[in-house]
Amino acid sequence: MRFRGNKPFASAVGLLLGLLFAVEAAKVNKHKPWIETTYHGIVTENDDKVILDPPLIALDKDAPLRYAESFEVTLTEEGEICGFRIHGQDVPFEAVVLDKSTGEGVIRAKEKLDCELQKEHTFTIQAYDCGEGPDGANMKKSHKATVHIQVNDINEYSPVFKEKTYKATVIEGKKYDSILKVEAVDADCSFQFSQICSYEIVTPDVPFTIDKDGFIKNTEKLSYGKEHMYKLTVTAYDCGKNRASEDVLVKINIKPTCKPSWQGFNKRTEYEPGTGSLALFPSMHLETCDVPITFVRASIELETSHIGKGCDRDTYSEKSLHKLCGASSGTVELLPAPSSSSNWTVGLPTDNGHDSDQVFEFNGTQAIKVPDGLVNTNLKEPFTISVWMRHGPGSREKETILCKSDKTDMNRHHYSLYVHNCRLILLLRQDPSEAENYKPAEFHWKLDQACDKEWHHYVLNVEFPTVSLFVDGTVFEPFMVTEDHPLHPSKIETQLTVGACWQENSGHDNDTETGPETTSGGNARMAQFFRGNLAGLIIRSGKLENKKVIDCLYTCKEGLDVQLPEEVASAVKVDFNPNQSSLTVEGDDIGAFDKVMQHISYLNSRQFPTPGIRHLRISTTVKCLNEDACVAVPDAEGYVMVLQPEEPKISLSGIDHFARSAAEFESQEGVTLFPELRIVSTITREMEVDAESEGAEGTDDDPTVQETVVSEEIMHNLDSCEVSVVGDELDGEHESLEVDVSQLQQRALEMSSSNLGLIITGVNTMANYEQVLHLIRYKNWHTEALFDRKFKLVCSELNGRYISNEFKVEVNVIHTAPVEHANNAMVQPNFINPVHHASVDLSGHNLVNAHQASVVPSAATIVIVVCVSFLVFMIILGVFRIRAAHQRSMRDQESGKENEMDWDDSALTITVNPMETYEDQHSSEEEEEEEEESEDGEEEDDITSAESESSEDEEGGEPEDQQGTSRQQQLEWDDSTLTY
Repeated sequence: MRFRGNKPFASAVGLLLGLLFAVEAAKVNKHKPWIETTYHGIVTENDDKVILDPPLIALDKDAPLRYAESFEVTLTEEGEICGFRIHGQDVPFEAVVLDKSTGEGVIRAKEKLDCELQKEHTFTIQAYDCGEGPDGANMKKSHKATVHIQVNDINEYSPVFKEKTYKATVIEGKKYDSILKVEAVDADCSFQFSQICSYEIVTPDVPFTIDKDGFIKNTEKLSYGKEHMYKLTVTAYDCGKNRASEDVLVKINIKPTCKPSWQGFNKRTEYEPGTGSLALFPSMHLETCDVPITFVRASIELETSHIGKGCDRDTYSEKSLHKLCGASSGTVELLPAPSSSSNWTVGLPTDNGHDSDQVFEFNGTQAIKVPDGLVNTNLKEPFTISVWMRHGPGSREKETILCKSDKTDMNRHHYSLYVHNCRLILLLRQDPSEAENYKPAEFHWKLDQACDKEWHHYVLNVEFPTVSLFVDGTVFEPFMVTEDHPLHPSKIETQLTVGACWQENSGHDNDTETGPETTSGGNARMAQFFRGNLAGLIIRSGKLENKKVIDCLYTCKEGLDVQLPEEVASAVKVDFNPNQSSLTVEGDDIGAFDKVMQHISYLNSRQFPTPGIRHLRISTTVKCLNEDACVAVPDAEGYVMVLQPEEPKISLSGIDHFARSAAEFESQEGVTLFPELRIVSTITREMEVDAESEGAEGTDDDPTVQETVVSEEIMHNLDSCEVSVVGDELDGEHESLEVDVSQLQQRALEMSSSNLGLIITGVNTMANYEQVLHLIRYKNWHTEALFDRKFKLVCSELNGRYISNEFKVEVNVIHTAPVEHANNAMVQPNFINPVHHASVDLSGHNLVNAHQASVVPSAATIVIVVCVSFLVFMIILGVFRIRAAHQRSMRDQESGKENEMDWDDSALTITVNPMETYEDQHSSEEEEEEEEESEDGEEEDDITSAESESSEDEEGGEPEDQQGTSRQQQLEWDDSTLTY
């Protein structure tokens, strides 16, 4: 179409047509959206908003122009931004379009972010427009841009210490730059909030400080005497000012300045008797303070001088100890424990020997005379003097231990042992002989032991002219021997004394000096008194003690012991002293040395040791490379407490009352006093018992536990048993106590007897003592006036430390006389039937059970018996006839009761003269009991009457009666005792 004539109009129409053409052309999606290539963002944890740099904006060239103001333009979708797409695995963000037309968008978190889990996130993003087409086929996508997002931290965690407790040890007197370091951590992810900016000691007024890095140091020198350990509370702060969730405890031990010493040493060690060896230093070691050591020597001493005679030994008599050690013959004890047979030491002060050895004290005014004939020493034969002595520095006078001198006139000392100026001197004057030549007479030993106030064991073996001295098992030679001529012939009797020397005051002093020290009264003739303690003074004639016996007598029952471990046996040397009261350990290996020390033990082999304290001391010498004593180790001191042993209770039991016929007392065998003796020893212990298990109710304080005493039988030895007479002393002319000597010798026992009884001595088992005591017999060959005898038996262990009960035995004499029966029937044999019920009196005579036997009345005089015998016989015979039938029926009823015979003395109500002697010995109360029992006919029969009758009519009953007579402990009854 052409427009003519108006050109401006034509131009406008053309422009409009161009615009329309352009708009139509714009509907075609020709361009991709455009975004930046890289984005950086920041997001705070626990927030979803992300701040991006640059902002997220997408541009698209297909977007319409916006400057045609005079035209209304309809925008098309091809130029708009419809969205953003994020690419990546598990990206916790999303992109959102805020304005499609401008392409502005934001990125935000889809979930709660945790900086501690992931501090940064990186992913890609694309923008896409709103192009049309089937299924959005005309949609255009931008290129992929990289997005880096950093998660900002918040201070949500508090500091936490790495350790629950911190410990350190410092030496007193030093100031440290750093003692220890504490360290805390913070779980926040940022540098600001995860860093610990400061530490603080919360405990006030302590001499310590801590820096920002956690190092603790002391602000002043520390003293072990002031404080052994400090406890500090420490906290921490992070850079966000958060305090630690829990404060931490810091322990700082103050160690004293290192001083070489024994560590782990227990001062008190308790020893229970009977437990064997006990380790003294199980965890001890030597602290050398890191000084290089080349040699160590330690001396361990066990102090036992206050126990017994220097240590714990068996406290049997010295004679018994010699036997135990092998010196079985010829020993005579001059200082025995006081007893009925050894009474010459009764007046001397003694410690009684209850817990340890019995010793005697001599205070310078006391001495004893040994009975004549006790010691028969021939100086031409070898002999031994053995003694325990404790003596201190004294006067310059002679102090006599043992002396044999003239009883009268001449004051000659035949031999003596004395102490003078700390010298032990043996005087030995030879008996008169043909040769008048001078011979050795005085043997001098200068000994420190003689004046050190300690117990020592002295043994002198004398085989003239040689004398050997052993002190504590070590031999000593005399430093001086003087000679003298033999004694002049004389018939003067001699006196042996202990603790002084017997001297006349007549002035004769031809052969020895007599000191001016004499006393009046009972000791008027004693001089040269001893001051000190003596024990175990023995003279053994005809034999010399060998070294084995001497060592055995001296050896202690307690001491130190060590069992060397195999791995250190070659590296350490151990030496003991003879009595094992001290030992020395030497070595150069500290480790091996400590092991040996840990195996040192205390041992006491006694069944009943002496209780009390034994002090311990460890003395140590240490050498270094220069072979000098470079380190001073102080002595370690402690003690062993030996506990009190359970004391045994020795019980003697058996038959304590029985009767035997006079014929048995007068027989060759005599009467056995202790036929069924039993010796039992028990100890009692307190034990806690569960009351529920025992079915008993508990106490109010503790319903489940109660204490009970348990008795336990034990076995141990005895060293003596003494049988003594109760009442009048034994009359040697017609009575005696005897025992088979061969049986004693088989058991290495000895017996001594006197008119007071007999004593059996020697260390042996309770069983052997029991067997020997069964053999003791009492004989009396003049029994006409004897009705009973009483004896007492006491046994002991450890020289009287433990003593049994007093077991008393009463034995009655049954007197018998022959009687001619009127009917010439055979007289019934003696018989006895044990009675198991209460004792029954028959005319004043007791009949008892197995532990008691009856006493049958004896004839007063033979003249009275002859005068009244026929009259009594006729009267009693009539009574027998009347009761015979009744008696037979009663026996038939009771024939099933074995070993039982009831008595009825109702028939014997007539008192006849033959009973007068015995009845005078009994009280009127026994007569009343006799009358009461006569009325009881149900349980008692007149055995005498019945048997007299049955002897005529029932001879068949004899075997049964004879069987009864053979039983032990039964009362033998003979109807012939009833004289008529």
